[in-house]
Amino acid sequence: MSKAKYTITAALPYANGPLHLGHVAGVYLPGDIFSRFLRLNGHDVAFICGSDEHGAAITLRAKKEGITPQEIVDKYNRIIAQSFSDFNINFDIFHRTSTEIHKETAQAFFKKLNDEGKFIEKTSEQYYDEEYNQFLADRYITGTCPSCKNEGAYGDQCEKCGSALSPTELIDPKSTLSGKTPILKETSHWFLPMDQAEAWLKEWIKEGKLNGEQQHNPNEWRKQVIGQCMSWIDGGLKPRAMTRDLDWGVPVPVEGADGKVLYVWLDAPIGYISATKQWALDNGKNWEDYWTGDRKLVHFIGKDNIVFHAIIFPILLKEHGGLILPDNVPASEFLNLEGDKFSTSRNWAVWLHEYLERHPDKIDELKYTLTAIAPESKDSEFTWNEFQARVNNELADVMGNFVNRALVLNQKYYQGEVPVRGELDAYDKEVIAAVENIPTRIAELLYKYKIREAQQEAMNLARIGNKYLADTEPWKLAKTDPERVKTIMNIALQITANLSIVFEPFLPDTADKLRGFMNLEKMDWSKAGSMDLLPEGAATNKPTILFQKIEDSLVEEEQNLLKASQQSNPSLPPQKENISFDDFTKMDIRIGTILEAEKVPKADKLLKLLVDTGIDKRTIVSGIAEHYNAEEVIGKKVSVLMNLAPRKIRGVESQGMILMAENEAGELSFVSPEKAFEAGGEIR
Repeated sequence: MSKAKYTITAALPYANGPLHLGHVAGVYLPGDIFSRFLRLNGHDVAFICGSDEHGAAITLRAKKEGITPQEIVDKYNRIIAQSFSDFNINFDIFHRTSTEIHKETAQAFFKKLNDEGKFIEKTSEQYYDEEYNQFLADRYITGTCPSCKNEGAYGDQCEKCGSALSPTELIDPKSTLSGKTPILKETSHWFLPMDQAEAWLKEWIKEGKLNGEQQHNPNEWRKQVIGQCMSWIDGGLKPRAMTRDLDWGVPVPVEGADGKVLYVWLDAPIGYISATKQWALDNGKNWEDYWTGDRKLVHFIGKDNIVFHAIIFPILLKEHGGLILPDNVPASEFLNLEGDKFSTSRNWAVWLHEYLERHPDKIDELKYTLTAIAPESKDSEFTWNEFQARVNNELADVMGNFVNRALVLNQKYYQGEVPVRGELDAYDKEVIAAVENIPTRIAELLYKYKIREAQQEAMNLARIGNKYLADTEPWKLAKTDPERVKTIMNIALQITANLSIVFEPFLPDTADKLRGFMNLEKMDWSKAGSMDLLPEGAATNKPTILFQKIEDSLVEEEQNLLKASQQSNPSLPPQKENISFDDFTKMDIRIGTILEAEKVPKADKLLKLLVDTGIDKRTIVSGIAEHYNAEEVIGKKVSVLMNLAPRKIRGVESQGMILMAENEAGELSFVSPEKAFEAGGEIR
């Protein structure tokens, strides 16, 4: 019987920030576990991911950091990719949507649908920021969610309740650029008529059928996925724009579409296909083998992406024709942190790359804990106290204790050689039967995407071994019944060998250590449950401690780091890294008087200033033109950073920097002395 073939995707992380544990627990770790399990079972698997590098979220981050969108995506693609590598998440490829192959793939996909009349071109009203003279993409608009009344919803989605939105549905919308209420202005776009797909979508999602043929088993889909999809469909699908007025993204490949890019939720999922193309090119494969024919497509995502992966992308795939639709969309709920939601804006998070820097030796410990509390069907919570309890009580006291006992006793009694298994008593047979059954139960659960329960079953194998040694007490029988001890130790060692297989999907580094203890090669899943993995007389090695216990000091340190990340005003940027007093004394800051001011040509934000610093008169270019006009700044007393290296800005050499204060609304104000100081006074 041939094995099912799988193309597995994990939601493309936005390249506008690093990964936190909420991302990992809900998407990337379960996808990795499932992929590893399938490979152990001999399935043909492609595990695809990459960074999503387009959309308004990227441009917003670029504006905030004062660099270009390309610099943003390069920076965070590097951080995210390194985090995955360090955390041993084993993608076949981690790609990016800013590549040429992705641009070509996305444009070809759009053009095929457009040429076949699958889109509707129409003019509609879109929000426009008059102060910035530009149309606003969805993420440039915030307001109150009409469903849950969350005041921080975006124009495409409420991240609190998961509702997919259109900008005009928001209550009291505001531009994230100016903070003002935008106006509605006409613009033309290409729309996907999703309303025309309602009938087949209902049958496909609820019954798993497409054109009368069974495509997937709806009973294996998570209830929240079907529930959210049907709620959306029952509410009436509407045409959705597939293009945006934006200067960052994949250009719309149609004449007359200047200044327009593909909607990120058309662009990003196609990134799965372009990544597969690149992987196929790199490995001498045909990408179509992974997106056509008899193959299962599985999307691991968070619940805020359900609509896009279970409704919009399937519509696009079907309209394109010839491509497979998802067999399952195992979406997770949200993971919370220490009694509150993960929040990037408030820096309430445990960032994966920072955890790995602090605890590079505790990778599997984190994997185990995140899977044990995985938010598969409801929101769950990560706390450092639970992390400590899971590691100490389960990994160390159950699994680690059993493995250490079995291998140390074998060294003591038999110099590391596997003893002969003699006659079995009733308890031995009961234990062996339980060991043989566990891999089957794990497999059944994993094929149903019940990864949390599957890991529990794997730990049950360690519990069986631990209890077996505690019950049989071979250390007490060593002198009175040595033949019985040989049987007990043989069974204990076979259980240890089995742990190296059943934990391979969940804790691959630990499984590798176990194999090293027993001089075993990596084995496929068909060997799991066998009680003959270690031949009699084979050599085992002296073990090291498998899991070190987590001390209270680590928990306190991590909790204190979280507390320190919070400020009285969370909307303000966090404090920068400490500098030494010597660093501070190197800065020459003085009072200056602005003598002249004029706008820099073709630069809306820049003023060219002539400033009397007391020791000279110098030219300084300052980005304050949106807050002050040239006439009103003349005569102002300002703070000047004198010894900043000269820099050419728009052809003008700037010989210093005017220091400004900025409030939450982004308004700027001069940092001026409250008394009538003359130019040249030092600030120290």
